[in-house]
Amino acid sequence: MALAIRYNGLVGSGEVRDYADLARLGYVTRARITQIMNLLNLAPDIQEALLFLPRTVKGRDPIRERDVRPITAVAHWHRQRKMWAKLVKNRIP
Repeated sequence: MALAIRYNGLVGSGEVRDYADLARLGYVTRARITQIMNLLNLAPDIQEALLFLPRTVKGRDPIRERDVRPITAVAHWHRQRKMWAKLVKNRIP
């Protein structure tokens, strides 16, 4: 989430031209940049929840970007919130 916010700022300020520039600078594909940037489509409260997830000290993160992808594809925040609640249930203490 933090990357999406940072990348959006870089594009918005003109420091980079577009997502293709971001991909080149970050040595990732444009598809990966799109996946990251799609996090900006989430309801503000979900974005905030992602930013304040507890730090993972050992093992895998309980919520990964891949897990959130289906939620980013939904336009309605009410539906996103239902999907988010279902996702985090039993994954976050």
